[in-house]
Formats: sequence, structure tokens, C-alpha cells
Amino acid sequence: MRVFSYINRAIDGHFTRSKLLVLLSVTVSGGSLLAFSESQTDSGENNIKHRQEESKKKKVVVLGTGWASSSFLKDLEISAYDVQVVSPRNYFAFTPLLPSVTCGTVEARSIVEPIRNMIKKRNGEIKFWEAECLKIDPANKKIFCRSNLDENLAGSNEFFLEYDYLVIAVGAQVNTFNTPGVLEYCCFLKEVEDAQKIRRSVIDCFEKAVLPDLTEEERRTNLHFVIVGGGPTGVEFAAELHDFVQEDLVNLYPSVKDLVKISVIQSGDHILNTFDERISSFAEQKFQRDGIEVLTGARVTSVSDKLVNMKMKSSGKVFSVPHGMVIWSTGVGSRPVVRDFMEQIGQGSRRVLATDEWLRVKGCQDVYALGDCSTIDQRKIMEDILTIFKAADKDNSNTLTMDEFKDVVGDIIERYPQVELYLKSKHLPQVTDLLKDADGNEREEVNYEEFKSALCHVDSQTKSLPATAQVAAQQGAYLSNCFNRRKQCEFDPEGPRRFRGFGRHQFRPFRYKHLGQFAPLGGEQAAAQLPGDWVSMGHSTQWLWYSVYASKQVSWRTRYLVVSDWTRRFIFGRDSSRI
Repeated sequence: MRVFSYINRAIDGHFTRSKLLVLLSVTVSGGSLLAFSESQTDSGENNIKHRQEESKKKKVVVLGTGWASSSFLKDLEISAYDVQVVSPRNYFAFTPLLPSVTCGTVEARSIVEPIRNMIKKRNGEIKFWEAECLKIDPANKKIFCRSNLDENLAGSNEFFLEYDYLVIAVGAQVNTFNTPGVLEYCCFLKEVEDAQKIRRSVIDCFEKAVLPDLTEEERRTNLHFVIVGGGPTGVEFAAELHDFVQEDLVNLYPSVKDLVKISVIQSGDHILNTFDERISSFAEQKFQRDGIEVLTGARVTSVSDKLVNMKMKSSGKVFSVPHGMVIWSTGVGSRPVVRDFMEQIGQGSRRVLATDEWLRVKGCQDVYALGDCSTIDQRKIMEDILTIFKAADKDNSNTLTMDEFKDVVGDIIERYPQVELYLKSKHLPQVTDLLKDADGNEREEVNYEEFKSALCHVDSQTKSLPATAQVAAQQGAYLSNCFNRRKQCEFDPEGPRRFRGFGRHQFRPFRYKHLGQFAPLGGEQAAAQLPGDWVSMGHSTQWLWYSVYASKQVSWRTRYLVVSDWTRRFIFGRDSSRI
């Protein structure tokens, strides 16, 4: 029995997970003993097979964790790809609520979702590296990265990754237009860290203003908040700051409540000039009632530690205003890694990285760009007008009948979205109405010059998409759908006809669908411009804003936190602690 016990312990203690055959010939009372231990023989083979399958997958490298990349990763069929994500921030931020973070209406952690929380729902098949992409090498299909983590930790912070497909979704940085002093003396509102910095700076301005031995002029200077840029971000921050001051800070700093001033500087003629003029007018009137100064037609020429220097565009008058804090919110520009990449692929003269209608970077194979870092370079219909005419002219008669034109109308509208926009601007119900004569009568056929003349003004409706979260999210969802259906569409293309060449495009081009936009104006009032030219303003619109933004959160955790913050603010007010 001791022999049996020893063998049992040996097998259980040392060989339970290995492949082992033990044959012992022991004479015990004239008999023999055969001991056999069989382990999991297939595990090694399965691991090898799994690694081989992984090596066959196409490598997809995604740069960024913003709206575009998170939308792309959410819908991507990752079982078909080896997906790796590179970003210097390990979270997704709900950027439309950044102005609310600046004043404590919503806490910073309430609008961020750790990216590892998002990708773990995909069974761990997406790899994430917290690092910044420094350079893209399109010739060798590599990217070079460096981690910003503590260099005292063991190991190198620099590495490179190879890719089969690269998705650039790094967003954009603030555009200073090379205005002197902006980088040194202005705050920005692009990242969560920017919002937290602004929140501390606002409290600093009030704490400094109530110190003893300051003159009234010094107190006024410290409490003058200047917002450069009258777009949605600048206007919403001005409204949030006004509410913060009037609802909370005047009770905490009563001695300086009459010295606070908020100014919005806009180079255009109106604030919110991308909205309907009714909304722009309503916002200006409300700001006037609230005591927020709106200075239009002024261009900032420089910023110092004490002054904002401006020039009036109409009169050329130059003047300066003192400030306690300046928020710069005037647009976006390309990041350095994108600028370097553009130089490599022949786009160095452009302001933004250009893609085609399928979000493929122009002049570079297997590279896509989404969101604020890129713009779609929509092809002009006049560049292809002759080939369109020849493709439609099936009988080579050098004229087009209405039936021939109708055969290609669907492909024209899908390939050139500006046609549909032009029809709407001219209130034409059908494309064939373009081919009517000067008297509005239908023609039986048109020649090439008449066809060209009918469509010559269509390209005037070509428009660039705005740099918004809505556009980026739709682009990410579109591209993931293309990746998911890549093999299927190789054999069965779904896109419009190729007017230059044969067959059809593999995919339908990206088409942006505008779902509306909001502009919170403070005092529990907001403005909304929704599809169908529907405009809404007032208190009811603010509650619509609450419901939409709560529903758009990326997780139930952030949804709960945001709604909790709004509720806390209604009950207890905003927190003015400087932490």
C-alpha cells in the first residue's frame, strides 16, 4: 500500500498537467503494477492553433479613444481582426459636457468612462496601449509610440507597432492662429484636464479679488472673464460661468458680487453664427439681459498676462481690456503627428488631413481618418461630367433621353451628395427638373453642353462637415460597418457606379445625417435646432437637453453619475472647493 500511496502522490503533485506515461513493473505478491497518468493532451495543440489563427488576422491599429474611435470599436466585428488601440489617455470623455465641468455643475469623473471598461465587454480581444503616437510610417506600415508613464518604472517607454489597416482618430488641438501670448496666458477647453484647470482658475480669481489691500480696479481686473470665440463651446461656457457666479459665488463672496464681468469676443457679426439666425438673436438678447457683454466684429491681436489686445474689423480701431482669465475657443487645428504624416503623403499644403468619401486618406493605402483630425474632400461633379454623360448615353447618340438620365440618377445622387443639397436649395422635387428648359418645360433629350449647363452650379453646395462629436460618432459607426462587410462586398459591391472605370464601388460613401444641435444659454434655458428647420428655445428646451444628453452617455454608470450631479446641483448648489 505504501508503493501505491507514493506513486499517487508523485503523479498528483508533479505530473497532473503534463503528458505522462508511467510504466512500473513492481513485484508485489507475485503480481505486476501498471500505472498510467493521462493529462490534457490537446491543450498545447489548441494554443498553437489559436496562435496561428491570430497571426492570420489583419492587424487594425486605432489611434485615439474619442468619439470616432469608441464608436468604431463598439460596432466592429473583432473576431475577424487583431485590434490594437493606442492613446495617451485611458478613457473616453463625453466632451459636450466639458463646459459643465468647468463650474462644477458636473464632476469630471462623471463624464469619463475608462477605455478598458469599454473593451472588456468585447471578451478581451482588443488590446490597449496607453501611449502617444509620435510618427506614422506609411511606407513600412508602422507607427512609433512613446508612453507618458513614469520613466522610473522598469522597461522602455518607446515601441513600434505594425498594421495592415490604420485608423487615425486622434482629434485636434486648439487653433491659436499664431496669435502672440495665447499659449502662455489663455485657458483652453478641449480636454477634461482643461476643464479642471478652468474650474481652479475661476476660484483663484475670486479668492485673489477678496484679499485685503487690493484696489477696486485690481479687484475688477481679477474678476473680468474674457471668452474669445462665440461658437457653441464659448457661449455655453459663458452661460455656465454666469450661472455659477449668480447662483453660488455671489453668496460666498458678497463683497465683490458687483465687480464681476463676463465678456464674449466674436470676430463675426453674431455669436452662434452656425445656428439659425433666430437662435443667434435669442442668445444675444438673453446675454444682454444677463449682463454678459458680447463684442462682435473684433479680432484679438495678442494676449499678455494683464491685457487682451483687439482690433475692430470695421473701423480698424485698436484697444485693450484687462482680464483675470481668458478662455480661448476659436476653432481647431491638426496635431503634430498628423501634420508630419500629411507632409509624408503630399498633403503638406492642406490645413486638415483629407480623405475621400469612404474615409480613406488620400494618397495613402489602407489608412483611414475619422473625426476632427480630417475632412472629407468631396469630389466635384464637374470633374466627372463628361464621363457621367458618356456612361448614361447607352446608344452613343451624343444625346441623353430622360429614360437614360433616370437610369443613372440614383448613382449620381449617391456619389455626389451636393446634388441633393442643390435641389433642396432650389426647391426642386426631382433631379430631372434640372434638365428643363428656360421656360420650365421638360425636354425629351439634351446634348452634352445642355447637360453640363444644367449641373454646373451643383458643386456650389459642397460643404465641409463640422468638427463635432456627432460627425465623429457617425463616421466611426460607418467605418466599422465597412470593415464588418469587407469580404461580402468584395464579391457583391453595394456602392454607386464607377463613372471612371468599370463596375461599382465596394461600399456606399459616407453620408452624414444631421440630428440637430443644442446651445445651453444658462438660467435653465437652451436653444435647439433640429432636423426639418425646427427651432426651439426656452425652459422646455433645457429639459429636452437634459434628457438627450443623459440618454447619450456611453454607460449606465456615467448616466447615473451625470443625473446625480444635476440633482445634487439643484439641491445643494455647486462645489467651490479648489481641489
